Formats: sequence, structure tokens, C-alpha cells
Amino acid sequence: MVCIKHLIMNKKVIDNFSKLRFSAFLLPLFLIILIVFFLYQNNALNTDGYVKVQLDWFYFLNAELSKYPILQQNLTYFGDAFIVLSLLSIFIVYAPKLWEALIPASLLSLLFSNLLKNLFKVPRPAAILDSESFTIIGRKLAAFNSLPSGHSITVFTTLTIILFAFMPQKLINKILWILLYLMIGTALIFTRVGVGAHFPLDTIFGGIIGYCTALLGIFSIRKFSLFKWIENKKFYPVFMTIFVVSVIILVQKIMNEPLPIYYLTLIAILFSLFIFTKTYVQKQN
Repeated sequence: MVCIKHLIMNKKVIDNFSKLRFSAFLLPLFLIILIVFFLYQNNALNTDGYVKVQLDWFYFLNAELSKYPILQQNLTYFGDAFIVLSLLSIFIVYAPKLWEALIPASLLSLLFSNLLKNLFKVPRPAAILDSESFTIIGRKLAAFNSLPSGHSITVFTTLTIILFAFMPQKLINKILWILLYLMIGTALIFTRVGVGAHFPLDTIFGGIIGYCTALLGIFSIRKFSLFKWIENKKFYPVFMTIFVVSVIILVQKIMNEPLPIYYLTLIAILFSLFIFTKTYVQKQN
């Protein structure tokens, strides 16, 4: 049964990835030009101007979203690579092609996040604003690495991989799928404003970068086969070991902070561990 599901789902992902064109980069390019033009028009192509031009927007979103602190605190963890990759671990069995693209895309997202944060060195809200003037949920972040939002990059990297991997064929379904992608993505990245960790444009830039790194990940596996080994079942014991370690880490996190997102991730990892073990044992027999 796993083998059949694997073949059907993986073939769908392969087919969808093969249909992707380089014109998909036009939208993020247009958005970046539009945002840069907006900043230029408002004399905001500098750190002070960049912060001031979106202060009202930041205070409004932070005030509204922070009314739901538990929801914001849990949703924002979808931008944590450990959490989101754990939640998607089952696809290593059912759609390894998705993970072939996800790994290089995630590595690129990490690279771009670190490079751009060090390049721009924009202060986080808590570094320059009175902490009493807005709500901070969770740990207070006050470094000078606000632009772009790393969590937002991770969110849109993974969501964009999923978007194109399972893109429907019918036009109406495509439109609904894309709208769902945008709604979920926007809601998740704005949690970074809700918890007081980023300015709005940090998250939007992060989302655009995440979209681009996902595209680069997909295009890279069409040219190279660096991660083809993922679907080889002889590597399953390696993944199973990683899952066991992940379970231990999650249990420790739950003991320190029993958030629902941790329980959800733990269930996903345990389920993946079960499927991997079952599949590997069947292979041996």
C-alpha cells in the first residue's frame, strides 16, 4: 500500500515540477521592484526611513494580532525549520521528490537569510522601540537582524514547494489552491509582527525570498540529482535515527513549554517513525 501511494503521489510531484517555468520568477521580481519604488518615494531606502515608513502598520498589526497570544505563539513556530520539516517528514516516504527539492531550497533559504541579515543590519522592533509601546509574545528579540524575517523565508520556502508539488490540473482548483497558499502564508508570516519580532516589510521580503528559494530548489533538482538518494530505502535507518533524536528534543521542549505545536509535531514524527520502520521491515522481508 505504501509503495502504491508512494508511486502515485511521487509521480504527481515529478509531473508538476516538470511543468514549472522560469517565468515564475517574474512575480517576485515585480513585487520587489514595487516595494523598493515605494520605499524610494518615501525616502525610506535607509534604516531610519525603512522603520518609520511602516511604524503605524506595525503598531496596528501587533495590537490586533497580539489579542490572540496563544494562537500567535503556536503559529509562528511554523517558521521554525525544525518544526516544519518534522511535520513534512512523512513525505520522504510518499513523495521523496518533494524532499529532493525541499533540502536544497532550505539550504538556500538559510544562506540568503544569513547573508541579507548581515548586509542590511536593520534593528528589530525591541531594539529601537519602547517595549511598553507594543506587545512582545515569547522571547524578546532585540538584535540588528530584522530584515529579512528568517521565519517568513522558511514558511514560504516550504509552502511554495508544497504549492507546486500538488498543484491541481483544473483552473478553478488551481485558483483556489493558490488563494489558500496565499492566505495561509500571509497569516503565518504576520505572526512575526504579532509576537513583536519583526516589522511588516521584513516578513513580506522574507516571503518573497522564500518563494524564490523554493523555485531555485525545484529547478536545481531538474538539472542535478544530488539528493536522489533520499528515496533509497537503505538510508531509512538514518532517518529513523534522526526521528528518535527529534522525539527526544521535542519531549524536552514540551517539558519546558507545553505548546500545542510541539505535541502536533511529536505526533507527526512518531507517525513517520512508524511508517518508516514498517516500510523498512517489509523491504527486508
